[in-house]
Amino acid sequence: MMALLLVTAASCEKDNYDAPDSSIFGSFIDEETGELVEQDIYNGTVIEYLEEGYSTIETMIVKNDGTYRNNLMFSGNYTMTPVRGNFEPLDPRQVRVKGATQVDFLVKPYLRLEDVVIYRNGDVIRASFTLVQTGFDKVRTIGLFVFPEPTVGYQMNTVKVEMAVGERFKAPQKFDINLNIPANSSKLKEGKSYFFRVGAIVDVPEAKYNYAPAVRITL
Repeated sequence: MMALLLVTAASCEKDNYDAPDSSIFGSFIDEETGELVEQDIYNGTVIEYLEEGYSTIETMIVKNDGTYRNNLMFSGNYTMTPVRGNFEPLDPRQVRVKGATQVDFLVKPYLRLEDVVIYRNGDVIRASFTLVQTGFDKVRTIGLFVFPEPTVGYQMNTVKVEMAVGERFKAPQKFDINLNIPANSSKLKEGKSYFFRVGAIVDVPEAKYNYAPAVRITL
């Protein structure tokens, strides 16, 4: 009986910790255009954060639209570092979290996809866009990705059409990608809605795709 009481008391003592009392949220914003920098939600950008006085690094996943949120934070001082990004690396940032705290990151994406038009023309999905380089690395690949959910991208797709590029562009470059619907009839069904998203990636180690917003089309 005494052993049972000791176990019960110990369990109650373990449950006596304070609950998280704060939240943090924000966006990854293109420093030039002011637009959100879209991501891959899987194997894409994460934020590493370390609370002052502790040694364990935790992570937050950035959503595919370039925003993030963590509602289970403790008030305190943190070091936050975005990693695995599709933008030029950022230095660690000191942040004070208390209550609902907004922390945005201004970034320089490796590539920008502008003037995007995606539409159906008969048996073909046509995607056109203008690619703008912000650095000097070659553009490795461009692509059109299809998925039933808005999380569509290189990491999550039902169908994809990729084109090797292997060039640098000093001026904005226009591209067109076509996807044949009948050729993908085993994966794309008439009458069903899909999300279509164009992306491009630079030719550097551990690079990630840069994207334009997904477009929903019912076949």
